[in-house]
Amino acid sequence: MKDNRRDFLKKGASLAAAISVGGIASAISSPAVSDKKAAKTKPYVKDAGIKFAFLMGPTSPKVPFARQMGVLHAVSGVERLQGAKAWDPAAITATKEIWAKEGIKWTVVEGPPSLGTLTKLGLEGKDEEISNFITFMKNLKQYGDVDVICYNWMPVISWARTKMDNPGRGGALVTAFDYEDMKGKPLTQYGEISKELLWKNLEYFLKAVVPEAEKIGMNLSLHPDDPQVDSIQGISRILNSVSNFDRMLDIYPSKYNGLTMCQGNFSLMGADIPALVRRWGKRGVINFVHFRSVQDLSGVIPSTKFTECFHDEGQINMYEAMKAYYDIGFNGPLRPDHVPTMFGETNERPGYMTLGNLYATGYIRGLAESVAKERSKS
Repeated sequence: MKDNRRDFLKKGASLAAAISVGGIASAISSPAVSDKKAAKTKPYVKDAGIKFAFLMGPTSPKVPFARQMGVLHAVSGVERLQGAKAWDPAAITATKEIWAKEGIKWTVVEGPPSLGTLTKLGLEGKDEEISNFITFMKNLKQYGDVDVICYNWMPVISWARTKMDNPGRGGALVTAFDYEDMKGKPLTQYGEISKELLWKNLEYFLKAVVPEAEKIGMNLSLHPDDPQVDSIQGISRILNSVSNFDRMLDIYPSKYNGLTMCQGNFSLMGADIPALVRRWGKRGVINFVHFRSVQDLSGVIPSTKFTECFHDEGQINMYEAMKAYYDIGFNGPLRPDHVPTMFGETNERPGYMTLGNLYATGYIRGLAESVAKERSKS
């Protein structure tokens, strides 16, 4: 009895001392477990440290919703000023100031106006276009505080769908693609464009631009081909497989020669998205994320028939994808992409209306919070 009482008093004294210096939670844990947890635990960070963003212009109906939802980063083009080019300091400064007045940071330029057909097809005037692109990068960094440029290598025909009002869940309208519906379309004015030509021109561009991007810290973020098919109307596509992206990254290895992790496209190339995020995350080349899901209807890789969908359906394990972003320490901009048009909305901008973006953001934020809290306790 005395021994029990002596043990109790010793334990009580130890507990009191522990509470006085470290709090009751650490006191009731064994030292070994407490030390182990302290070594692994990460502090919880809102939104898992990710910069939530919307694709929108300053007059978009998304802007007031963005402020209310705490989506405080804009993926936006440059304001058009009379007599000014998009890469002129005046146009860039004006754009930054407009966003600042809205309480939103201009973070990403998607679809730069200074990069087009001349460069991608290697036509006369490409060097001037590339020079303008370099000027654009430098001025975005200096006058706009923008550090991500999302671009693509799809000349003449860019983003393409064969149906813009496909019925989705509950009658929501989603975009869809069927390669069979594209095969009969005529060649463009540029005729047949080979893959070899596109690779040659991409290498020329990267070797001219990436060294300049490194000097100023501009994250170039190449978007995959969408759709990721072999060619459209005679124009080949080369950024339509994971292995081809690896080839692109190896042309000029650098964090600043990075990519846009557009989940839908890479999934339709047959990729396991969480595994791919981890692999490219270790290399440090994911500069921007399009967080979206899709549903393949073709059964082949790469997909030749697919439909968009709500973020909580489709073929991608979105929770595991968010875990992967957290685990690689991704803290760049992320936006929802290709959302359904919902009840009461017009379908004037298929894939980019307002309500679907609000729904998607709530869903993505829930994933981010769950993962961050789970990881902070592990």
